[in-house]
Amino acid sequence: MEPHTIDPRRWMALAVLLTGTLLPPLDFFIVNVALPAIRTDLHASPADTQLVVSVYAAAYAVTLILGGRLGDIYGRKRVFIFGMLGFGIASALCGFAPSPAVLVAGRLLQGVSAAVMGPQSLASIHAIFPTEEKNRALSFYGATFGLASVAGQLLGGVLVSADLFGLGWRSVFLINLPVILLAMPAASRLLRENRAETSEVLDIPGALLLAAGLLALVLPLIEGRENNWPWWCISLLIVSVPLLILFWRLERAKESSGGSPLVYPSLFKKGGLRRNLSAAFFFYALASFFLIFAVYEQGALGHDTLATGLAILPLGIGFFLGPWCSPAIVSRLGSRTAAFGMLLEVTGLIVAGVLALNGITFYLFLPLFMIGLGQGIAVPAVVRLNVDEVDPRFSGLAAGLVTATFQVSAAVFVALIGGLFFTLAPDGARAEGIQFAFGVASLAIGLSLALAAMLSWKR
Repeated sequence: MEPHTIDPRRWMALAVLLTGTLLPPLDFFIVNVALPAIRTDLHASPADTQLVVSVYAAAYAVTLILGGRLGDIYGRKRVFIFGMLGFGIASALCGFAPSPAVLVAGRLLQGVSAAVMGPQSLASIHAIFPTEEKNRALSFYGATFGLASVAGQLLGGVLVSADLFGLGWRSVFLINLPVILLAMPAASRLLRENRAETSEVLDIPGALLLAAGLLALVLPLIEGRENNWPWWCISLLIVSVPLLILFWRLERAKESSGGSPLVYPSLFKKGGLRRNLSAAFFFYALASFFLIFAVYEQGALGHDTLATGLAILPLGIGFFLGPWCSPAIVSRLGSRTAAFGMLLEVTGLIVAGVLALNGITFYLFLPLFMIGLGQGIAVPAVVRLNVDEVDPRFSGLAAGLVTATFQVSAAVFVALIGGLFFTLAPDGARAEGIQFAFGVASLAIGLSLALAAMLSWKR
């Protein structure tokens, strides 16, 4: 990027873009705390409250790649503002929902809008910042994820307990509205439009086929364990395979004929993108740690919800601080920064697992902090490894690919690690059994992250 092309307002624009980065994960974490109040107030069934979480997660994962391509084709500024508007409307629909059905519909719209809005932040950072500033900009991007993980759990509890204006749980959704009302005019004023230079059209058949394939894969992984793997979950998992194969063949044919596919298969001919996306997949196995840690704290140690939220705080603090260390580490380690962060996580997981296996329930602060610090260092590094592998005109696609990989990984490993954990510690298990299951599951997550570190290590 030549000096005269550098946007002089890029750092102010970054603050607006990070709003679009913060809101999607924040709304995932913040709602978990409000579920008991939602269930009581709306007389919702357990299935309804599960859908409040799973519909958002599934819609977000399924449409991320489409969201990234929309920005490439129609302009990232325009799509970012459109996605933010949709997210605001969805938040209002959730906040004023009179019934569980309306709330679930609002969460579906929230998930789709988040997937449209989110990739534009990462793609725009890649487009507007010169090479020498990208690491610093991405450190802010990574810190925003850390902030969402800390603030989501705590803010949800505070808002529900404070019962502002008698809104109760509704405030966890309505809190988005003033943020969006400030961010949208700022985005219109500060963001510079950027898109792919070549003229392309949206691959609607490819988008629908990919959405169907990913939905058939992700939804059973989210719902299966809670519902004891009913027949429809197994059936959808089986159907997802031919759907995704058909999608890939369609994209190859469309690219070969000179068309505009949703995903360009030729991008994967270089081993770098395949290897780095594989690293991103195994890296996000950490998502399952939050599940097993919550059960461990409450089932083995007897802590309540508030104490459990406070116990995970060292991880959140490390996650928030890690990205600020990332630029200094990049200057020394370069492309191996991601592997360094992951190895910190592996160390923390091994220590936590060994402590649990030996019945030691204290001294978890340091390993949790190491896990969070490593995650905070690795997130921006993993993102950049993937986005740097593609031409800038495909940066929206790359952003959608890496973020979708994270989400699919989260669903897969929550199912796999959660299955391992609950097999070792079924309902009614004693505290010692839960400690053992937590230790084994922590080591299994560490193994996955060690594999991710190997894949991301550049020689």
